[in-house]
Amino acid sequence: MSAPTRIGVLFGGPSAEHEVSCASALGVVRALAGGGYRTVAIGITRSGGFRLMPDALLAELRDRPASERAIDDRLLVSGPAVELRAGPRPGVVQVAAANAPGAVHAELDVVFPVLHGPFGEDGVVQGLLESLNVPYVGCGILASAVGMNKVAMKRALRAEGIPVTPYVAFDAHTFRSTDDPEKLVLGLRRPLFVKPANMGSSIGISRVGEGDDLSAAVEEALRHDQHVMVEQGVTGRELECAVLGGWHPEASAVGEVRVAGGWFDYQQKYFGDADPMIVPAVLPDEVTARVRDLSLRAFAAIGGWGLARVDFFYDERTGEVYVNELNTMPGFTAHSMYPKVWAAVGVGYREVVDRLVELARTRFAERSATTVGSVR
Repeated sequence: MSAPTRIGVLFGGPSAEHEVSCASALGVVRALAGGGYRTVAIGITRSGGFRLMPDALLAELRDRPASERAIDDRLLVSGPAVELRAGPRPGVVQVAAANAPGAVHAELDVVFPVLHGPFGEDGVVQGLLESLNVPYVGCGILASAVGMNKVAMKRALRAEGIPVTPYVAFDAHTFRSTDDPEKLVLGLRRPLFVKPANMGSSIGISRVGEGDDLSAAVEEALRHDQHVMVEQGVTGRELECAVLGGWHPEASAVGEVRVAGGWFDYQQKYFGDADPMIVPAVLPDEVTARVRDLSLRAFAAIGGWGLARVDFFYDERTGEVYVNELNTMPGFTAHSMYPKVWAAVGVGYREVVDRLVELARTRFAERSATTVGSVR
């Protein structure tokens, strides 16, 4: 009988999406349970320190009844300080005591970085894991960086002929050097959506309608990043589609988000009492097919691997479909859209996790067989 695969689940992190990551990670830990894995949970503090969650606490949180709201149901960053270091052979990473590197708490065969936002979803942790020569779940360094940066992502999509909403981008210096911020958004019609270039979960985003203060919205975005993107709003339905796979990825069913107040902000995503997700979305067959095709094209455009969720706007009046953004590590709670749209086509949460672990190993084996490696 072979030894169970040892999976290290990374969660938390310094970004504003810390709590969301902790909730997603608990969903992954529950999915891994009973799947022939040995799970080790490693929390990352807001200051970037690594903590090894005690097995007893991990089991307690994993086995308790799920909460009605996923954000209330999450892992905790607690336990002794640890560090990750290269293992005794390629493909293995060690979890060692931070104050006594010779003391090894665990060895890992695959790392599952359930991290959202900067530090975890932007290629930083992916680079660390590459340097440790260990398989890891999800997109690689380049795709993670492009997917996290909304400006780079839009440019990559436009280069491949994928429809995106009109936008402009500028940095903090440009904004504070202008005498009239309206000059920076010439050609765009209100309402506008002002966003930090590197952030997710709707954090730092403001809707600017007629008469609203553009400068205040930009200042809010600059609290989270030095680069800002301003998009022209689209009056339409918000659709989401999941991608899963490697060289030949697949697209899921299409879901729809219906919200009050005009857009899906952080409060409604994680603290609302109503479920705003409709799966599958009720759409003409041609629109569903187009969304699924564009999801795969967008995934390829950033060099994706493993998984992503692709978000769309569908304007029923014109029939146009626009890619809004890709999330290379989308929300992973049982309440999240990613597992829901896969469940709609018969792929359960545990199967999704199993396939992601196998994809991590496949990419690692292919990279190990070459001297240069893959851009993915």
